[in-house]
Amino acid sequence: MLKISIITTVFNAESTIRDCLESIKKQDYPFVEYIIIDGASTDNTMKIIEEYKDVISRIVSEPDRGIYDGMNKGLRLATGELIGILNADDFYFNNYVLTNIARISAEQGVDSCYGDLVYVNADDTDKIQRYWHSGSFNPNRFYWGWMPPHPTFFVKKAIYDKFGIFNLDFGSAADYELTLRFLLKYKISTAYIPEIIVKMRSGGMSNASLKKRLLANRNDRLAWKVNGLKPYPWTLALKPIRKLGQFLRKPEGYVLKKWSFKT
Repeated sequence: MLKISIITTVFNAESTIRDCLESIKKQDYPFVEYIIIDGASTDNTMKIIEEYKDVISRIVSEPDRGIYDGMNKGLRLATGELIGILNADDFYFNNYVLTNIARISAEQGVDSCYGDLVYVNADDTDKIQRYWHSGSFNPNRFYWGWMPPHPTFFVKKAIYDKFGIFNLDFGSAADYELTLRFLLKYKISTAYIPEIIVKMRSGGMSNASLKKRLLANRNDRLAWKVNGLKPYPWTLALKPIRKLGQFLRKPEGYVLKKWSFKT
C-alpha cells in the first residue's frame, strides 16, 4: 500500500500542537511516516511532542530560517511515496482523511490531490469562521485568483525530487509559488477530493497586517515572473478578494464536533 509522509513544522506551539498530534495518532491509515521539524522551541512544545513518540518517525529540533525552511528539511527526510504537510496549528477533519487520500491517489493515478479546508476559531475549534471550498481543478482558475489550500495539498515525492522544494525567497508566498510551479508551469496531474480535509485555526503570517498582505502580494507577483508565467491584470487583486466568499459559504452535511472522528 501507499506510504504517506506527513511533515509538521513547529516553533513554540504548546497551546496547539497536541490537537495536531492527536489527529495524526487517530488516523486509521497504517502506513504513515510522521516527521516533526521543531525550530528549537523554548516553551513546552517538545515535552508534548515527546508524549507522542510512538506515532512519530523522525524528530528534528534545531534553529531554522522559518516555517518553509522547516518544511524543506522534512521533505529531504521524507521517504513516503506521497507527502502532505500539516501545520502545528491545524489538524485533520476526521480519522480517515489519510485513508481517503491514499485510495484516491491510487485509484486515479495522479501526481497530487487536494480538498477543502475550514478556518475555525482559535479558542473554540468547533466554531467555523471561513470555509475554503476548493472546487475541481482547472489550470485557468489560477488566473482568477485561485489556489488550492496548501495544508490539503498532497504531492508525490517524485514531483518534489523532479521540480524542487519551497523557495525561501518568497516568504509567506512560498506555498503559492510552489503550487503555481507544480500545477500551472509543469502541469502535474491532480485530483480534487470534495471533502473537508483540514481544520485550520484562524490567523496566519501572510494576513496578520496590511504590511504583510502587501508583501505577500508582491511575492505572489514575483512567483508568476520567476516561473515564466504572465497573470491577467486582475489576477493578484482577485486572490485576496476570493477569500471574502469563504466567510459567507457554509459547509453542508457536516457536524463539526471536535475531531469529527468516525467511530
